[in-house]
Amino acid sequence: MVDTLANTEINTQRIAAVESCFGASGQPLAMPGRVLVGEGILTKECRKKPKPRIFFLFTDILVYGSIVINKVRYNCQHIIPLEDITTEILPDSQDMKNRWMLKTSKKSFVVSAASYTERVEWIGHINECVNQLLKKTGQRRPTVHAAAWIPDKATDICMRCTETKFSTLTRRHHCRNCGFVVCQECSKYKFLIPFLSKKPSRVCVLCYRKLTSEKLSKDNEKEKTDLRFHTRAPQHEPSSDDDSEEDERTTQWPLTEEFYSTSWSAFHA
Repeated sequence: MVDTLANTEINTQRIAAVESCFGASGQPLAMPGRVLVGEGILTKECRKKPKPRIFFLFTDILVYGSIVINKVRYNCQHIIPLEDITTEILPDSQDMKNRWMLKTSKKSFVVSAASYTERVEWIGHINECVNQLLKKTGQRRPTVHAAAWIPDKATDICMRCTETKFSTLTRRHHCRNCGFVVCQECSKYKFLIPFLSKKPSRVCVLCYRKLTSEKLSKDNEKEKTDLRFHTRAPQHEPSSDDDSEEDERTTQWPLTEEFYSTSWSAFHA
């Protein structure tokens, strides 16, 4: 189906319609061979409260954004490469049903579908597109993912010290390594997490100790490996002065199909 739709006029029109909805603030989405597989509205678990977001599944990327006017205007476009995505089904919470997680190396977050069937369709189509893409590129699914942030309202106290109460003056912070909601005192450290950012990121006290210990162990192991290598490396006597002069004299160095349906989301059968 995807191969049939690739480079067809209907697929080009559908992708152009998505670009038009995002306007100048969005990135161009048209690309040779790229197919728009499906679209729909999912509820994204945000820091403050769950919010509806529009999602577009392509054969190589997943695009989502905020809804201004549905099917007319979207903003805050985000593009995630499919090869970086792993899905995980989650149990229902008090506020959200049919939950599942989109895990990537840069950012992971929880979404919910309007029904159980729609969750199955979304996860199935995403995994199918990911598998096809990885098969073509020869890559493997990522094993390291960013932690999903726990919503602010999930707790009124710091999840590390369990003493500090949050208020208007006492702000909530998130550990970039575990996603916990913590106070300023418990998140005063920073640590370089390469797959998240090129700069050191805010982490909680517990994660800082853990990450520092792991880094120290790796550094010690590297020093031992380097030491064993240099110890086993053959030792050579330096050349004599006569040989060196002879080499200098003799060596010469050069100079120079219809897609949309009446349901909230649509996928090709």
